[in-house]
Amino acid sequence: MSNIAPTAVRRILRQCSRRVSSASSPFATQAPRACLASPSRRSYVSESSPKNATVNVESTMRQDQRAFINETGIRPKDTTLPGGEISGDVAMSPAAGILKQATVMDEGARPIYLDMQATTPTDPRVLDAMLPFLTGLYGNPHSRTHAYGWETDTAVEQAREHIANLIGADPKEIIFTSGATESNNMSIKGVARFFKKGGKKNHVITCQTEHKCVLDSCRHLQEEGFEVTYLPVQNNGLVSMEDLEKAIRPETCLVSIMTVNNEIGVVQPMEEIGKLCRSKKIYFHTDGAQAVGKIPMDVNAMNIDLMSISGHKIYGPKGIGACYVRRRPRVRIDPIISGGGQERGLRSGTLAPPLIIGFGEAARLCKEEMDYDTKRIDTLSAKLSHGLLSMEHTSLNGDPTRHYPGCVNVSFAYVEGESLLMALKDIALSSGSACTSASLEPSYVLRALGNSDESAHSSIRFGIGRFTTEDEINYVLKAVQERVTFLRELSPLWELVQEGVDLNTIEWSQH
Repeated sequence: MSNIAPTAVRRILRQCSRRVSSASSPFATQAPRACLASPSRRSYVSESSPKNATVNVESTMRQDQRAFINETGIRPKDTTLPGGEISGDVAMSPAAGILKQATVMDEGARPIYLDMQATTPTDPRVLDAMLPFLTGLYGNPHSRTHAYGWETDTAVEQAREHIANLIGADPKEIIFTSGATESNNMSIKGVARFFKKGGKKNHVITCQTEHKCVLDSCRHLQEEGFEVTYLPVQNNGLVSMEDLEKAIRPETCLVSIMTVNNEIGVVQPMEEIGKLCRSKKIYFHTDGAQAVGKIPMDVNAMNIDLMSISGHKIYGPKGIGACYVRRRPRVRIDPIISGGGQERGLRSGTLAPPLIIGFGEAARLCKEEMDYDTKRIDTLSAKLSHGLLSMEHTSLNGDPTRHYPGCVNVSFAYVEGESLLMALKDIALSSGSACTSASLEPSYVLRALGNSDESAHSSIRFGIGRFTTEDEINYVLKAVQERVTFLRELSPLWELVQEGVDLNTIEWSQH
């Protein structure tokens, strides 16, 4: 059903469109309600029409093909990319090609999934734990007067304990939220606004390579009158401890540094940062979405005061997360959501037991299987990294040693990253954060490392997880090597490089 749904929907919509637009049709007055807008009802949806499309697929394709034919005499549609049945005009014009080609899912097959930093597949054991709470055990955990509420409340508290055990915390310090984005907002804005009431501290320190939600939270604080320092990173992606210490002021109330970067996988020196913040009596917050459940985390050993956690990054369900808020010494924050006072008054709103139970089970499995998962991911990552970096003119982004092996970010010189993604349609990959993947701008994380725009645009992120197999890694290596070679042969720059020409010495003329 899932394989035919997109095609069936498109056919229905086309048929529906014909019926509505045909005034002479005897069936025009009997068109489905969903296809007709009531004249008395205001509509905010623009008409769907091929003429209204931003990109004209056919004209864009023809324009790119005409230029290619003039130079080479080869028709792109008559060629195919190596390692698959993908037409060459996808490589010629990714923007048009992605619209023209049917997706792999429409053809009845699923691509290999290597985008684990965006999300992870739900572990079947997590789903098994959730199902009873989607059917018979449906009570509100805040209902204290009957068994329906008691049974779900007991399960919620057990899940809270599993999450606390994973990070070395007390269960009372775990506050459930909708995800890491809310937890980041709650921590950064909550601490800053609490201190603003006292009027003494109004300075926050963060890093230029943080997740978008952390950076945007800090920008909102600047609009409220707070001062924010955005620390640069070194070429390996790590924060300099000297720079951090120099940035601390008497009015600094919070330092927020991500544990594992979501694009390049570098692991920041958490214990050193936590020790410094504790000595200065400054709250230390970390976005642990990419770290919790993947590397050992201990909030006490690392002196972490607040930490954001996401359920769907650890093989749990989407839409659920948590915020660790230290109780001793007590961290004070100003809640960003008001209501019934649930979750110690820090995050009001009725909890979602099925999601929380799934989140808790995912945390329990991560703790039990971390050693096995780590060894397995290390092995697959080493194989993938060695194979990719053995290709000429490739480089690893981020520190090679202080690095989470499940995230491998590689730059392929003289290849446009978006073209490579289109050529690798049988593999689900990313050129950066899923939260900013709609932007055509080069990755701000890679730019912060000192990478050029060209290098940032030619970078691909490979994510390895619990369910990745060795056969998939072998397939990916073969496919990447073949298709990078193919795309480079289409590039005039690659031909110059092969002839030994230094591209920096070329003076490009303006047209």
